[in-house]
Amino acid sequence: MTGADVLLLALGVVAVGAGALVVATRHLVRAGLWLVVCLGALAGDYLVLTAELVAWVQVLIYVGAVVVLLLFAVMLTRAPIGPSDDLDRPGWAAALVGGGSGLGLAVLLIDAFRWSRVDLPAAGTAERLGEQIFRSWVLPFEVLSVLLLAALVGAIVLSRPDIGRPAADTAVAPADGDRTGGDGPVSAASAADEGGRP
Repeated sequence: MTGADVLLLALGVVAVGAGALVVATRHLVRAGLWLVVCLGALAGDYLVLTAELVAWVQVLIYVGAVVVLLLFAVMLTRAPIGPSDDLDRPGWAAALVGGGSGLGLAVLLIDAFRWSRVDLPAAGTAERLGEQIFRSWVLPFEVLSVLLLAALVGAIVLSRPDIGRPAADTAVAPADGDRTGGDGPVSAASAADEGGRP
């Protein structure tokens, strides 16, 4: 086992541990910060695998954009910043699904590769990566951008307090100085003042 293998395993342990803390913490902002640690460890794995371009794209797009978008969504929706009791729910169902999925993937990979060695392809370049993204993977790339835009628009809509309220709740009462002559509307404070006068 080489030093690169040890570093790869260590970063993998950090990524798995941070991912577990993302779903286990009751603090929403801390969950976002643990997600930063998890994605950063994945970027470190890419660096160990000599995929420098993919590592920096991981840092710029996921750590820099997606997590910032998540934190902005938390702030825009006025979500509780501290620990929330709503997030403290029984996790046996999620643990069962996650454990079953992980076990199934492990069995699949072990059965597919056994102990065979896989030769690494030639080192990638920005040109080859761009050709793959904008030729073979252009549709998922565009769907992802639309998904992120929809998440941002949804966060803005949820942060608007006037959307979804009945019309009577959004009507603004006249100010204290807004009075009309005759039988027009009179503010409640002015009526109370006049009622108290002799």
